[in-house]
Amino acid sequence: MTKPNTNPVELSLQERADMAMKTAIEKLKIDHARRGLPLYIWQDGKVVEISAAQLRAELGMEDEAR
Repeated sequence: MTKPNTNPVELSLQERADMAMKTAIEKLKIDHARRGLPLYIWQDGKVVEISAAQLRAELGMEDEAR
């Protein structure tokens, strides 16, 4: 089994863009969870609210409740 390439410079533009988007989304989730703000996403053709409590649970931040 080959170790995946973790040097972003050696990745394709598409792979780097994907990594950047995932990092930005993770930071957004953490920020909303810490501030106690809900996050709204598009899911199954409609807007869905994810509460700050749900975000904290998903991120393992339950004890950081506001």
